[in-house]
Amino acid sequence: MAKPEKVAAVTEIVDSFRGASAAVLTEYRGLTVSQLTELRRSLGAGTDYAVVKNTLTRIAAAQAGVTGLDELLVGPTAVAFVTGDPVEAAKSLRDFARANPALIVKGGVVEGRSMSADDIRKLADLESREVLLAKLAGALNGSLAQAVRLFAAPLSQAARLAEALRAKREAELPVSEAPQAEASATDGAATDGAAAADPSAE
Repeated sequence: MAKPEKVAAVTEIVDSFRGASAAVLTEYRGLTVSQLTELRRSLGAGTDYAVVKNTLTRIAAAQAGVTGLDELLVGPTAVAFVTGDPVEAAKSLRDFARANPALIVKGGVVEGRSMSADDIRKLADLESREVLLAKLAGALNGSLAQAVRLFAAPLSQAARLAEALRAKREAELPVSEAPQAEASATDGAATDGAAAADPSAE
């Protein structure tokens, strides 16, 4: 490869490393062109699966500040540069490798951290970001509903108490006025009696 072409290839790999949240190195020896095409399709738009030269990738990784890949850069190598969800990419690689044992996951780097092949397999067993967000939303909705019930209960009790007090006041109102009415009637009768007994009142 001519020097300008090497420089361009290294620059492209550097950009791929810098733009990816994860990079998973694989060995693809034994996979057909159609199988590689199927693998790229299964990884989706959030992952770019590129066959690379080990020497150029080693240089590009150093320039991009990515470490821990040197020992993985042996034999035929292809890198899955992940810009989407690393968990989903790991799941896709795992599932494809189960159906096509010629694909071997060597390891990689996720969010700047070196990962072994076992680490990538464990990553594939995690729940995806979408599932975790859905669970979080469900938990928040549940907490919100619980909070509403918590606030609603005292408010409902307060409303019932206010209604009971109002009803009690209304029920007691005639009773409290009744003695006054009786007293007025008695006073009136006494006055009439006194007038009848006192002739001078006529």
